Amino acid sequence: MLHILVALSALSAAATAPQDALDAFVRASEARHGEAGKRAAAFLVAHMPEADRAALSPAFLSENLDLAFAARAEFPWAKAVPEELFWNDVLPYAVFDEPRDPWRKDLLGLARPIVAEAKSASEAAQALNAKLFHTLGLHYNTGRKRPNQSFRESREQGKATCTGLSITLVEACRAVGIPARAVGTPLWANKRGNHTWIELWDGDWHFAGADEYDSNGLDRGWFVGDASQARADLPEHRIYATSWKRAGLAFPMVWSPGVESVAAVDVTARYAQPLAAPSQPTVGVRVLRKGERVVARLRLSDAQGREVGSGETRAGTADLNDMPSFALAPQGSYTLAITFAGETRTRSLVAGASGVATLDLEWSELEALSPALAELEAWLAKPAAERGDAPTTPLTRDEAAKARARLALVRLDELRAERAEELEKRELATAGVTLRWLEKRFGDAPEGSRSLWISMHGGGGAPKEVNDQQWQNQIKLYEPAEGFYVAPRAPTDTWNLWHQGHIDPCFDRLIEDYVALRGVSPDRVYLMGYSAGGDGVWQLAPRMADRFAAAAMMAGHPNEAQLDGLRNLPFAIFMGANDGAYDRNKIAAARGARLGELRAADPQGYEHFVRIYEGLGHWMQRKDAEGVPWMAGFTRRAWPERIVWLQDDITHERFYWLALPAGTAQPGARIEARIAGNHVQLESDAAKALSLRLSDELLDLDQPVTVKVGDQQLHAAILPRTARALWLSLRERADPATAASAHLDLRW
Repeated sequence: MLHILVALSALSAAATAPQDALDAFVRASEARHGEAGKRAAAFLVAHMPEADRAALSPAFLSENLDLAFAARAEFPWAKAVPEELFWNDVLPYAVFDEPRDPWRKDLLGLARPIVAEAKSASEAAQALNAKLFHTLGLHYNTGRKRPNQSFRESREQGKATCTGLSITLVEACRAVGIPARAVGTPLWANKRGNHTWIELWDGDWHFAGADEYDSNGLDRGWFVGDASQARADLPEHRIYATSWKRAGLAFPMVWSPGVESVAAVDVTARYAQPLAAPSQPTVGVRVLRKGERVVARLRLSDAQGREVGSGETRAGTADLNDMPSFALAPQGSYTLAITFAGETRTRSLVAGASGVATLDLEWSELEALSPALAELEAWLAKPAAERGDAPTTPLTRDEAAKARARLALVRLDELRAERAEELEKRELATAGVTLRWLEKRFGDAPEGSRSLWISMHGGGGAPKEVNDQQWQNQIKLYEPAEGFYVAPRAPTDTWNLWHQGHIDPCFDRLIEDYVALRGVSPDRVYLMGYSAGGDGVWQLAPRMADRFAAAAMMAGHPNEAQLDGLRNLPFAIFMGANDGAYDRNKIAAARGARLGELRAADPQGYEHFVRIYEGLGHWMQRKDAEGVPWMAGFTRRAWPERIVWLQDDITHERFYWLALPAGTAQPGARIEARIAGNHVQLESDAAKALSLRLSDELLDLDQPVTVKVGDQQLHAAILPRTARALWLSLRERADPATAASAHLDLRW
């Protein structure tokens, strides 16, 4: 007992030489904790920053060591920590070069009830990150005095940035025996700034952002994407973790340039992806009001008015570098819409060739929306049930493009909420039937530009088991280079599987689902079918030509279907020369010849491709698969200047930019429409009323539009673009590419 008292008295005495005091600290540690205490104290002293040797008292060091050993004894996860890891990442009294305040006692008192229910170091660290900062009233704020604040300084201010917050969380973890260290980079590879976070050990190292609790677990954070670009070959872009043990590498503290008092290990490999070619240009966005960051909604649109990104800015306790980012096309032009406090303003931007930029947008300097677009935003801000009709205020060409993109997003968001379950189940109900389908995905394409391939099976007029087998086979037949390849199951088992009246609304709904929920472009939807499925292509392609980019018929019979409606739809015919049942081979050849005649008479229309395979019968040995790349070469002609609309026995009320009043469509009726300049010429053998769905994609709506039926002039005036016209189009058909900004109702 005497030797313990002697050691303690040595600690309390003022030492004239720093090394004498440190030696006394080691002896006292051995006296209280045995050989383990001696080894721990010796390790702490051996790697102390030089400035601490003379500045820190033996009493300070002993309190720190005693509380670290007490935590090791109290908390179950601490008992399992290897000794050298305990020395390096639990025992140290500091993280960086922050002031050397005693923190263990206070943080242990705060942390003990927070981690009381934790079963592991990871659970304990998650609990601390979730609750400690709220308990302290301490959060991210750039108004702090300095980045490398001690726990006491941060607590007193209630403010810290990423480094100060990380110091607090590392020390809170250490207070309850969890090995923890600070991690950071002096400069992100995209040069957007520096950042600091923490790692904790629970059998292996895991990371978290301080005061950035994620309920989904550790190893998550807004900075993961930035960290993945770290460069081990460039010191300024590496990722470093603090270490007490010195092994030659120093942590580059950006707040103390050139100071190498804090040891480090290089952990870049844990975060970085393999070095890649220069990435596309990217922009991060912060929104400020009078210099303070605010939470604002962002929508990014390209030069065509299509939305290409959305997000929300950060404020409050979010790190300064935590911001929504958008990948841009090199040299692309964009419009950023910013909504804050119920008002929307805009900012134009042009991307560079590459690199990363940060936009700090002061709200007062942003361009306010035009009155017409502000009116639209006010209408959209109302609950859907209370909106009434969309605004009819005339829009400019630019306003109409922006309104179309905005309204399309709203309409597709509605469908996402309504249709998610049916797409997940791959089963939809409409027109009194249920359509099920199989799906395969090939390749990849950006959101909004993916393709959809609808492939109809054969069979028909057969038992359910036979048609099921044909359905299962259809999903195996074709493999596009990119897109969702879908094989629907016909809702019935009748001979006319695919050309009954319920198929058209089923396919309309199927297309809308994939546009809204799978990022499919409505301009890249393809139709194909084999045998009875080919019968369906003959029928559906002419009457739904405005929904498809191209169609291919394999070994089918057209029955009464006509070719007229294919004027703007590339159409392929595949048939075995020996497939003589029902004269399919002869009819296919004759229809191919007829398409050639139509093409010769109208060189801008009736694109087609015909293959009659010599020596082959109904099964073409998959040679017809050549139709897939042929179709993939086309995108839909959404706004053709000439339309030939010949109604089938299954009638439609809309075809491209023509629409009939409800209930007036007649089987066999024919309408032709042509546009020349700003003149619309109509010919009709039955209809006496028609609506035109017009857009600047088709003619110049800033100039008068003239319309004639035969020799009778029905209209000669400027047509206003309105949000109401756009919204009606999108409600009629969730097809942003064909949303009309002007409607004209005609009677004659």
